Amino acid sequence: MAEFEYAHTDLAREEVDKWTGPALLEFGTNWCGHCQAAQGPFREAIAGHQALRHVKVEDGPGRALGRSYRVKLWPTFIFLKDGVEQARLVRPESAEEIRRQLLALGD
Repeated sequence: MAEFEYAHTDLAREEVDKWTGPALLEFGTNWCGHCQAAQGPFREAIAGHQALRHVKVEDGPGRALGRSYRVKLWPTFIFLKDGVEQARLVRPESAEEIRRQLLALGD
C-alpha cells in the first residue's frame, strides 16, 4: 500500500481513547480529490514529527470510527493528546495549518 492510501480498519473508538501521547487520525478515501490534494501539504507539515502516531482511516457510510468523531467531509484531521481530541482540521489547504496543530500537541 502506498503511503498516501487510506486503510480500512476496524479500530474502535474505545481503543483510540486509551492511546497515550500525541496522535493524529486522518479520515478520508483514496478516490477523494480533496484528500489527494492535502497530501503534499501534509507531508511538508509532518517532516520532523516521525514519532507521531498517525493513522489514515478509510471513511464512509457505516464506518463506526468516523461516525463517532462526526466526520462529515474529507479529509478530516483529528489531533489527539492522550486519546482526547484537541483540535481538528477539515480540508486543510496549507502545511502551516497542519504544522500549527502539530506544534500545539507538543510533538
